[in-house]
Amino acid sequence: MEEQQHAPVLSVKDWMITILLLAIPLVNIVMLFVWAFSKGENPSKSNYAKASLIWALIGLGLYFIFFVLFFGAMMSNMNH
Repeated sequence: MEEQQHAPVLSVKDWMITILLLAIPLVNIVMLFVWAFSKGENPSKSNYAKASLIWALIGLGLYFIFFVLFFGAMMSNMNH
């Protein structure tokens, strides 16, 4: 039977620092990529960063679709 390795639990202080860094524009994006794809990162923080990046991609995709539809409707109205 395989032995499971348990990562240390992140403390409240660790999460406070994480949330503070995520509140800083541009730093937040860089740190999400670092936490998501670093080999030595805590798996909980890594999974959180990956989930946040996935939600950001979904948001960007929806924004792009909305922008194209809105811009297309505006251009269609201008031509009539």
